Amino acid sequence: MSGAPRGPELLEITANAGVVQARQLVRTLAQECRFSLVEQTKLITAASELARNTLVHGGGTMTALLVEERGRRGVRLVFTDQGPGIADVDLALTDGWTSGSGMGLGLSGSKRLVDDFVLDTATGQGTTVTITKWVR
Repeated sequence: MSGAPRGPELLEITANAGVVQARQLVRTLAQECRFSLVEQTKLITAASELARNTLVHGGGTMTALLVEERGRRGVRLVFTDQGPGIADVDLALTDGWTSGSGMGLGLSGSKRLVDDFVLDTATGQGTTVTITKWVR
């Protein structure tokens, strides 16, 4: 990461265009952070799945930022939706489980593709998913 630190960037995800913008921003940040092509693809795929979930569950936001912690650098993404929340988190993280018409790989697949995954949800209050991918 070179130059001045980049502050958090906030994207609205209220239409398909927001999902596309999220992917583009994540690609840019991953390249700035100098991820390998494979690691870029993993992060972009996770971001795409979580952005799509955000859109499907009432819309919301993605906050993206470059982070440095304990000598490591990476990209952190925070997805917040206005949906109904997740009643059974363990079930929602099971491959194949879906709350709608998806393939059921969004949350569980995204979790496998990143280094840190935090899910914060409450029934009736929406969901926030924070993911971080570190440069190897």
